[in-house]
Amino acid sequence: MKFKRIITCAAAVITAACTLCLAQTEHSQVIEGGGTGPYKSIAVGDASLPTHMIYRPQNLEYCVQQEGRLPVLLYANGACANNSLEMSRLLSEVASYGYIVIAIGPYEDMPDDKFYAQWKGVVRGWYPETKEFAIMGNGERLTPYTEAELAAQTAEQEAQRLAAEAAAKKNRNKKKAEPAPQPFRTYARQLLEAMDWITDQSANPQSEYFHMVALDKVAAMGQSCGGAQVLAVAHDPRIKTCMIFNSGIGEMSMSGASKETLVNLHTPMLYLNGGTADVAFPNANGDYGRIEDLPVVKISTIDGHHGTYYEKNAGAYAVAARMWMDWQLKGKVGASALFMNDEYIKTLHPDWTFERKNW
Repeated sequence: MKFKRIITCAAAVITAACTLCLAQTEHSQVIEGGGTGPYKSIAVGDASLPTHMIYRPQNLEYCVQQEGRLPVLLYANGACANNSLEMSRLLSEVASYGYIVIAIGPYEDMPDDKFYAQWKGVVRGWYPETKEFAIMGNGERLTPYTEAELAAQTAEQEAQRLAAEAAAKKNRNKKKAEPAPQPFRTYARQLLEAMDWITDQSANPQSEYFHMVALDKVAAMGQSCGGAQVLAVAHDPRIKTCMIFNSGIGEMSMSGASKETLVNLHTPMLYLNGGTADVAFPNANGDYGRIEDLPVVKISTIDGHHGTYYEKNAGAYAVAARMWMDWQLKGKVGASALFMNDEYIKTLHPDWTFERKNW
């Protein structure tokens, strides 16, 4: 009887483990009415992938009936943050056109319109006195600080530290407060972990993603620091194209990527930056110059480091992301016009600058 109980317990453990591996939607919400595409999207938190958030068509079965198996977009966040709040409108919009998007960061309820409204206007303008740096519509500084400014910040931080130490001495008889937890910093490998997860789900007959995913049609995309994370894993043969938004490695080393990483690229590349008001503008230009043999398109807009992510349905940046994937992953040749047809480009985006090579 004891042996039988052991077998029963072992079976229960195995069953529980297998259940955890299956996709299990715990949370969901609709962003901006589910996007403008033909397949209304939904943002999902899944118990079997708690480190990521999924944006996908609400009715997967219907979408696959119309489109065939769905391509995948792996997404890494600006600032290498552990949430996809900034790009939630863009990712939801892309998903509504028949894509499964898996973004680094656990499920969170997306913010209301006030969050997006603070960024409207994008670049407020150059400082008229110096014209040395740009300010976003919400007052955020975009371009790097000078050595003097960095020294002043360091001095201020040191003064704050000394003041905190003095306050602690005065209160040494009181219960010591728990230190604030360090913010979680994401890592590039999470993009491939998402790919591993969706691969397993696609092969599992009990998963809602079973035979729903086109595993040979995978894009990776990153904003700012997330772009470096994409470059760090872009060597993976499962990735068929990369989109580097407001980013580039240039002379830097970040998130496992450096200029040497560019040698390992093997896919068509899209660089989309916010123009001279974008802190990543020089890095994007540097990458474009170093990539020698791969097809590359580099687009420079006038929208600054945060693009059009806070506009309705994420504006022109969402259109560019979707059309690039329509071309590269779905083979829709007409979508290439945004990147290859100069007359079309001039009509649609007269203020954007396009460069391309190796096509």
